[in-house]
Amino acid sequence: MSEWINPVLQGVLLGGYYSLIACGLAFMFQVMRIINLAHGSLAVMAGFALWVLADRFGINPFLSLVAVLPAMAVAGWILQRAVLDRSARVGILVPILATFGLAVVIDNLLFQHFGADTRSLAPYIGSLSWSSWPVGGGLYVGKLAALIFAVAVGLLVGLSLFLSRTRLGRAIRATAEDPDTAGLIGINARRVNAVATAIAMVTVGIAGMFLGMRATFSPYSGAAQLIFAFEATVIGGPGSLWRTLGGGIVLGVSQTVGAKFSPQGFLIAGHLVFLVVLVARVSLGSFRVGGLTAWLRRLPA
Repeated sequence: MSEWINPVLQGVLLGGYYSLIACGLAFMFQVMRIINLAHGSLAVMAGFALWVLADRFGINPFLSLVAVLPAMAVAGWILQRAVLDRSARVGILVPILATFGLAVVIDNLLFQHFGADTRSLAPYIGSLSWSSWPVGGGLYVGKLAALIFAVAVGLLVGLSLFLSRTRLGRAIRATAEDPDTAGLIGINARRVNAVATAIAMVTVGIAGMFLGMRATFSPYSGAAQLIFAFEATVIGGPGSLWRTLGGGIVLGVSQTVGAKFSPQGFLIAGHLVFLVVLVARVSLGSFRVGGLTAWLRRLPA
């Protein structure tokens, strides 16, 4: 029995990471209906920033967040004002193409500066990267994996409360529903969207830190992270941050269970679950208005 309990347990914990890295992607889509294709590259960029501070200055990655997260927030503000806001005026496809181009630029700049070698933050966090707690029956829970899951849940709870309980959060939701009407009651849609993007980039910075702690990363690791984030978002269903957690867990469990059957089953099982859920949601119309199907229907023929 434990041979199946363990992959499920590890899959749930892995799902915490997937939901964490998908958090910013889902948040931007929920608020601005924009799929940020530079999402994974920005997370890798944050990972490299933390690695530089740890490798060259000996600063613990957790402490480095004090500098990196505000920098990511500023980058998000600039991204919205300089790229997303302007490109959105031209057409619905232009922001996607713009973020794709941004991802290419980030990847190649990182490659030019750091080369193709992989990096990791694991050497700078001591035993946290490998130690675990025994939970009985030959099962173990990794301390880092548990921390990532707890941070993911805390971040999703915090964002949900922020959107529902604060004035700025309600302004973000109002702008997402109808920016023109929101403007009539004094809400500056451009400013609200810039703040929302800055918040999303803070979550990306946190995800980038845990990416570097749990695995190695290179300048071109962003594409894989984007795929995992997108799959977790779609499986959970766009429009709800809490669904992102469920989507991440489903993706993680499917991968770890798939790996029981074949080494290649880790990725194949996750992709298959994603495709099945995507086809089912689109065919049954379960993406509600404002969700992915509605967005796809607005694309030009």
